[in-house]
Amino acid sequence: MLAHTIPIEFAPGHIFHEPGDPIDHVYFVDRGIVSAVAVLQDGRTVETVMVGCEGVAGGLAAAVPQVAFTRNVAQMAGAARRIDAGRLRLLAADRPAIRAVIAGYLAALQAELEQSAACNALHRAEQRLAKWLLRCHDRVDGAAFNLTQEYMASMLGSQRTTVNEAAQNLQKVGAISYSRGRITVLDRAALERATCECYRAADTFRLSPWDSAG
Repeated sequence: MLAHTIPIEFAPGHIFHEPGDPIDHVYFVDRGIVSAVAVLQDGRTVETVMVGCEGVAGGLAAAVPQVAFTRNVAQMAGAARRIDAGRLRLLAADRPAIRAVIAGYLAALQAELEQSAACNALHRAEQRLAKWLLRCHDRVDGAAFNLTQEYMASMLGSQRTTVNEAAQNLQKVGAISYSRGRITVLDRAALERATCECYRAADTFRLSPWDSAG
């Protein structure tokens, strides 16, 4: 399957799909972070799925022709392998191993979306911020990354003041440092203590490498 892909690189802010766009290509992420972001009519946003090297952008189109429901945007620079969505569907029709991986991916995606809905509705901003930072930390090299409070608020679907208070609380317990739009994870164990159960639950949804599909 990977013989049919084209390597690409992407910068922060690169948009793969906007809501309503036909998903013509599927992107297997090798490094970096891509976020699926729900965009409301009033302009408010919230991240629904975070994708690193364990997943894909535009994965719904691997099964059937599809338009994007969310904005797929690069949160951090990285690289991916791009495949024509129609070509991927043809490959899946001929290869049971590819079909099995796609089915597993879609099941994991559904599970993550359901967990995310519960988390966004029921857990405190500090817990959700800790979870989000842990998931970023899992997907990047190093402990520091550039993130403004405004950007984090747009990912969490929260007010900037709420995110500021949550970040200050995480600083007080020594989990992170935050200065001029740069966050450093100082104590991962402290960050894990501050998060909710949804962080661990998300680990169970992670997929086997797509390379296993051949």
